[in-house]
Parts: sequence; structure tokens; C-alpha cells
Amino acid sequence: MPSDEEVAADDLGFAAFAAGTAGRLLHVATLLTSEPAQPPGANPHAQRLLTAALGMTYAHWERLRGDDPYVDARRELAGRFAREARRFRRGRGGPLSRLAPRERLAVVLTLYEGLYDEQAAALMGLSEERVRELRRRGVGVLRSTPAPPPVTAPASREGAAA
Repeated sequence: MPSDEEVAADDLGFAAFAAGTAGRLLHVATLLTSEPAQPPGANPHAQRLLTAALGMTYAHWERLRGDDPYVDARRELAGRFAREARRFRRGRGGPLSRLAPRERLAVVLTLYEGLYDEQAAALMGLSEERVRELRRRGVGVLRSTPAPPPVTAPASREGAAA
């Protein structure tokens, strides 16, 4: 049974981990759910995926000593997304909204997260060749999609009055 000091140290360690990685994991979740990242709070599905992944990582925290907790959190995030992919079939206006959920997962894991095909295949429960095929198809769709118009800043009130 861990002492109160060990539990407090674990809690502090997890809090530091979550503070340091939540932004990146939220971005991964936002790409997967294909929700717009702006304005803040516009991505409730991604935030729900992140909360669940961090919750499971916290539950495994004691067992993760010596291991990279980011790998566990990313595995939880990707697994939950894959299990709930039917919810994310339609894009919600994000940059990857034209991709099917598995294509999104393959593109995000290999191109954004930088995983090798072998690692992504293990996370997705697919063969390496299938991951490569999904990524190629996803990249092809992204290349054929016209770039969105650039976002311009709204005119300031002072500029409008002059």
C-alpha cells in the first residue's frame, strides 16, 4: 500500500505530465475528430476524448513508472477514437474533415505524431500495409482539396471609424 507521500508525489507527477502534454494531446484529438480548433471550446468531442484518455492514464499512473506516459495517453486516445469512430464519420469543419475516421487516424499518427507504420499499425490493430494504404488515400484526398481561404483579422473599431 503506497504511503500518503507516495500518493501525493504520484498526483504531482501526473499533474505535471497533464499540464505539459494536454495541449498536444488536445490538438491530436481535435485533428482526429475533425473539429475546428477555433474559437476555444469549439471542440467538445476532442475535449471529451482527451479527458477520457488522461483519466485512463491517471488510473494506470502507478503502473507506468519508468515508461513514457505520453505513449499510454496517446494509445488511450487513439483506441477510444477508433472504438467511437462512427460518431466522427462526418467531418465537423476541421482541416481533416474530408477524411474517413481510419484515414484521419493513420494520417495523424504517422504524419503528425511521427510514428512508424509498424507502431501505428499496432495502435490501430491493422497491418502495416493497411496503414500505408489509409495514409496514402488520406494524403491524396488532402492534396485534391482546395486550400481554405486565409483567415483575416476583423477590422478594428478605430480603423472603421477613420
